[in-house]
Amino acid sequence: MILKDKVVIVTGAGPGMGQALCKGAAAEGAKVVVSARSVDAIEAIVAEIGAKGGEAIAVRCDVTSVDDCNALAKAALDKWGHIDGMVHSAYYHPDWANLEAHSIDQLTQVLDVVAVGGLRMAQAVIPTMKAQGSGSIVNISTLATRKPMPGEGGYAMAKSALNQLSRQLAVELGGTGIRVNTALMGWMDGVPLQQFFASMGEGGNAFRKQRASEIPVGHIPVDADCAKAVYFLLSDYASEVTGAMLDVNGGDWVAA
Repeated sequence: MILKDKVVIVTGAGPGMGQALCKGAAAEGAKVVVSARSVDAIEAIVAEIGAKGGEAIAVRCDVTSVDDCNALAKAALDKWGHIDGMVHSAYYHPDWANLEAHSIDQLTQVLDVVAVGGLRMAQAVIPTMKAQGSGSIVNISTLATRKPMPGEGGYAMAKSALNQLSRQLAVELGGTGIRVNTALMGWMDGVPLQQFFASMGEGGNAFRKQRASEIPVGHIPVDADCAKAVYFLLSDYASEVTGAMLDVNGGDWVAA
């Protein structure tokens, strides 16, 4: 249990990676603050964690609101008195479109949720982590920031800004005991991707097999397994790691 007794906040605890992060962190011994905009969704995750003997609380948070982000950090402190980790996984994906004709409103929104939202959350937890002399921030990013994909430019722009946020904070917070790292996810097998393949009808299974064959590990990584890399970055095993961008995409970033 590499996160035993650590208090970890997770933003964007929706279907897929967000849920996997919360449940897995609890299984690794963390006390988890589960957050997203949907109260029903986060309360269901907390109930499942509790049924398995874990500890978690549900706190609604819209990361585009400074007040919500500060309230989220306060809820963790009020419940457990410290904050050891914060994972920024809040998600918004604009329409697939080439940048030359992309909706500026949607680009503004994804930047606000992903990049500026990451900064809001960092600002909310940094004072506590500084006072403790320790803390780990992990920002969830994407393979698309290394490997441009048609139609993915808007999302990749926002995640690229998040990547730089991690690097910048890692330097600015040097000597405080706070580490800041990024995990770059690629295609992940979980509920959202399964729904995507199902929406393709008869061609979905063939496309799944094709995509899996193009990834060096030979399969589409499972979201719950990808989440394990985040637990490492949160844990004391990564005590000497900061400013890193860890590819958690089955080697897809090096594939042609």
